[in-house]
Amino acid sequence: MSAHGMLELWWTVPAGSAVLGYALSLAGLTPAQRAVWVRARISEVHQPVHGASRHPGILVTVTFRDPSTGREFVRRNVGRHGDPVEEAWVGRELTVRFPRGRPERFRVALHTAEDDSGRGVPNCTVALLLVGLIVHAAVVWGYPWALLGLGALLSVVTAAGPDLRTVRSRDALLASAPAVPAKVVAVARDVYTDGEGEEVVTHTPVVCFTTHDGADVTVLSRDGVREPRLSLGRELTVHYAPSDPAVYAYDLAAERRSNERSVGVIIMLFVAGVAATVAGAVLL
Repeated sequence: MSAHGMLELWWTVPAGSAVLGYALSLAGLTPAQRAVWVRARISEVHQPVHGASRHPGILVTVTFRDPSTGREFVRRNVGRHGDPVEEAWVGRELTVRFPRGRPERFRVALHTAEDDSGRGVPNCTVALLLVGLIVHAAVVWGYPWALLGLGALLSVVTAAGPDLRTVRSRDALLASAPAVPAKVVAVARDVYTDGEGEEVVTHTPVVCFTTHDGADVTVLSRDGVREPRLSLGRELTVHYAPSDPAVYAYDLAAERRSNERSVGVIIMLFVAGVAATVAGAVLL
């Protein structure tokens, strides 16, 4: 087979990988499905260090039980155990996973919808395959097919994606949010190098507040604090969702405006996707 013919079959690699991933998921053989998933709770929140990196998240100690032995484990999450915890309070429930018989290798899993089914990787492979097919169609058959494919993909992603549900859920949780005083107790500092070799420094405030139920909450606040580099010791007012203090805002009016803009962008993307699909179909 010629080199051109081999290039024509590029799609077999991601398609084969996706089929293999789904087959392993159906058979229950993915690492995630073979792992033990248990509920854990934060039993201690450790004092954040001013000037440290934000990437390990907030240092916490988690307590969980191995269902096979009934033994309870108390382990510190030091940034090498799964997802970083960015909102922490004693008593918060989390999900952890570990290989059978190896609870010391636990990993915090904050987003488990696809993780526990083992379909996260094949789903990403399918998304890349679809994008590749759209580009391939544009090269081989012309731009109307690209419009048709891109429009259809954009319409489906915006209509079925989690973004709109997330915005609405956040709005509902903050609808009756009480206000409490808060304080910046540390500022995380990270240094990057951009594409031109310039040094870029980012600062992330660490904010503490106490809920009306008496829970002391510590959060890594990525947005909402003005001049984060100079915010150490600053006193703030925070609004939090009583059922989930991980959902919070400093300015409810600004939060609503931001959510409205997000919904507007999602709607515009959906309309653009539908328009591209129609245009592609008409031009065929």
